[in-house]
Amino acid sequence: MTTYVAMGDSFTAGIDPSVPRWPDELARSLGGRYVNLAEVGATSEHVETEQLTRALELSPDVVTLVCGANDVLLFPRPDVEAYAERLSRMFARLRREQPGVTILTATYPDISRFLALRPRSRIRVERGMRRFNAACRAVARRHQVVLLEGFDHPVTTERSTFADDGFHPSEEGHRAAAREFLRAVRKRLRLSAA
Repeated sequence: MTTYVAMGDSFTAGIDPSVPRWPDELARSLGGRYVNLAEVGATSEHVETEQLTRALELSPDVVTLVCGANDVLLFPRPDVEAYAERLSRMFARLRREQPGVTILTATYPDISRFLALRPRSRIRVERGMRRFNAACRAVARRHQVVLLEGFDHPVTTERSTFADDGFHPSEEGHRAAAREFLRAVRKRLRLSAA
């Protein structure tokens, strides 16, 4: 029996109610209780201030926490150091208040690839995501958090894994993410395949 809580932005919240989200698929495979706290447009600051306490109140065994893309998209000069500190505080608090919790995070794909952006904006977003992904890797390693690589994953080069907006996951993108997260959870928890 698990309690799984999903935290983050629209990558986790989904934008189309008719498309099954990857956390829904993961929760179905895990069984138990499931709450998705992710919100469209959430920045890492919003995740820390609005989602973290609510997540801890649910006493989760499994948490997925993916955020940072909106920090890059919404701010001309995103603060990678502040993002890293925020992420570190969230991982540390989850570990401190919920010992034994399995935490998973992920780097983002190159979201500039299929977005309709001007050349300078494309360069800014691509550089920003590289820096934020590097910070995410370092913080995850320091806190022994399971990290899934989204930036260099082969499926992220396929247009079909993105929705019409070129940014959010398509139905196929959600399926691919669900497979990767489930594989990682099974490996960490040593669960057998169903």
